[in-house]
Amino acid sequence: MPTYGERNLEFISGKGVYLFTKDKKKYLDFGSGIAVNSLGHCNPKLIKSIKKQSERLWHTSNLYSSSNQEKYAKRLCLNTFADRVFFTNSGVESIECGIKMIRKYFYSKNQRNKNRIITFEGAFHGRSIAAISAQKNKKYMSGFGPFLNGFDQVPFDNNIISVKNAISDKTAGVLIETIQGEGGIRPADIKFLKELRKLCNKKNMLLFIDEIQCGFGRSGKLFSYEWAKIKPDILAVAKGIGSGFPMGACLASEKVSKFMIAGTHGSTYGGNPLSVSVGSAVLDELLRENFLKKVDDISRYLWQKLIELKKQYNEIVEIRGAGLLLGIKTRKPNHIINKMFQDNHLLTICAGDNVIRLAPPLIINKTHVDEAIRKIKKSLE
Repeated sequence: MPTYGERNLEFISGKGVYLFTKDKKKYLDFGSGIAVNSLGHCNPKLIKSIKKQSERLWHTSNLYSSSNQEKYAKRLCLNTFADRVFFTNSGVESIECGIKMIRKYFYSKNQRNKNRIITFEGAFHGRSIAAISAQKNKKYMSGFGPFLNGFDQVPFDNNIISVKNAISDKTAGVLIETIQGEGGIRPADIKFLKELRKLCNKKNMLLFIDEIQCGFGRSGKLFSYEWAKIKPDILAVAKGIGSGFPMGACLASEKVSKFMIAGTHGSTYGGNPLSVSVGSAVLDELLRENFLKKVDDISRYLWQKLIELKKQYNEIVEIRGAGLLLGIKTRKPNHIINKMFQDNHLLTICAGDNVIRLAPPLIINKTHVDEAIRKIKKSLE
């Protein structure tokens, strides 16, 4: 189907932070397949893990138990707020699971009128009917109505009053990205996240955080919500969880997840042996001593270089974001992005609000940052 438009650039191999075309042209990848390839391309440890598993077992379905799946789920829980994990194949499936979980929670507690969820302008939670109903972005809604009821949207302005004013006796939860990706690389303030958690506690609402794009080390912590020292009730993850292997997960507390009893939800492929083997290997690397500290350090180095660049070029309006999910707000983003990859072999991604998104693999070093800055500078020139 022509859903992706014209695509003229093809890569046939990759290594580390670089991609290569058929005619051996080399590109510096600061897009990571839309914030997915967290450990770069063809990471040797991931190759070893999936090769080993591929020779044993690919798929049995969730009709049967899997000790490796349970072990991996336990590791995720031990390193997060969560008590339970539901494995999916993508981010939007994790969002779907979380939305159902919120509704099921209050239904099971005989509060069936509590079924509405507060969402935020500029959000992106995926492209299913539920997701586009939640995010209410006209760009993704045209032609797909009627939409699902049950979502109330407020501005993404770090103003807790906006959220308070949207609450009714039917409000069951709040769904928020800690760093908006498609919406323009806009982080939620730490203070606002703390206030949101307190408000949810006070008003008997569940806090559902979407870290599909900004989770799994991209912020310099395993998950971005950790910077605010809060705990959500539900967390949707994907992208970096498999560093290129398609998988996702919905994590939740025991309080919420205990109502998702047998038969209430399912996935044929979710948590299959291949995905679990890769996910476990990715987690091994992210939890390795000083790995996340290095991500934090290099992200601050990249931030500073971008701030210096902003001072030199009037075309740059603002530098925004956090960790290794950064945005360059410009006056003509598409034109500059084309210059980046066509003339200077640097891969970046468009985001909303005239933003050029930088989401490089978490394994970049200062040499890679300096190379990217030179390419951005040449593109601006």
